[in-house]
Amino acid sequence: MMEKLVANRIKNARILKCLSQQNVADELGVSKQMVSKYENGEAIPTSSRFLKLSKLFGLKIDYFFSSFQVELGEINFRKKSSFSIKKQSSLKEQIKINLENYIWLEDTLSIDYSFKNAIENISINKIEDVEKAVLKLRNEWNIGIDPIHNIIQLLEDKEIKVIELYDVDDKFDGLATYVNGKYPVIVVNGNFPVERKRFTLLHELGHLLLNLPNCETKKEEQFCNKFAAEFLFPREIVVKEFGGKRNHITLAELIATQKKYGISIPAIVYRLVDSGILSKQRHSDFYKKTRFNPSLDREVNASRFETPEKSSRFEQLVYRALSQENISISKASSLLNKNIENVKESSLI
Repeated sequence: MMEKLVANRIKNARILKCLSQQNVADELGVSKQMVSKYENGEAIPTSSRFLKLSKLFGLKIDYFFSSFQVELGEINFRKKSSFSIKKQSSLKEQIKINLENYIWLEDTLSIDYSFKNAIENISINKIEDVEKAVLKLRNEWNIGIDPIHNIIQLLEDKEIKVIELYDVDDKFDGLATYVNGKYPVIVVNGNFPVERKRFTLLHELGHLLLNLPNCETKKEEQFCNKFAAEFLFPREIVVKEFGGKRNHITLAELIATQKKYGISIPAIVYRLVDSGILSKQRHSDFYKKTRFNPSLDREVNASRFETPEKSSRFEQLVYRALSQENISISKASSLLNKNIENVKESSLI
């Protein structure tokens, strides 16, 4: 049993780092056949080789012996043309490692959640249905139509796990799935500017929650973009902020709205067209101006929202488990990827 566990861990760690068996063999100073035996449970590495594997894969030794594992639900990589199978597999392993630690920690603290999708009964067949779904969800979540200052905190408060990945291909935006059949999870590229990260989080929330029967991929993407835009900047507020139909909008107005609602200027302009305030011709004129004016383009695409949008829940759970003596300080150090002295300094009280 232990041999099989270790075998799977070694193989998964190799996939995580996009390495071949020959790459691993060269680092360990063994044959490719021996690495194959490790991955098939026919041999176990020596302690010195485990240390080499740990260094090679950037993983703690205890990873190879942990029996706590998670099952990812269906994952659709929507940028298939630019995201290789090898990179997809690596990303899945990265997500699994993060979630194994997260869910193991919740189990250790006896935390149990029963997430309920408040809009699962709204069938989305046309774009107007998305607006209804967003309005209902905002009401169910008791946020009305007010600006949302921290999307990640909101999602985590509503029992949706958020994983931010930083060591990730820049072609990766985000994804959503369920883990072990019951935990909703959104994964996002943590390197994005804050406005793009917020929009991506809500786009993936759309994939997670919207009831999209027999929907083709292109249409699903349109519905999820509409969901994110409507959630960030509801139509009622668009009209309230900008009034009725207009021929011109100033950059100062757009910047003020960006700072208030945490939505990018291009997305605000799209919402103005979508709400009938600006014409499609004005939309086209806007993009022509930015395309041929580098200074204006920089102004339009600058990030200005002040909330950092960082997930802190996992770290809070680690320190909670440490203070309750559910885990040792060395385990906390391993989970947080910090040295023991830093963990001690953060847990003095």
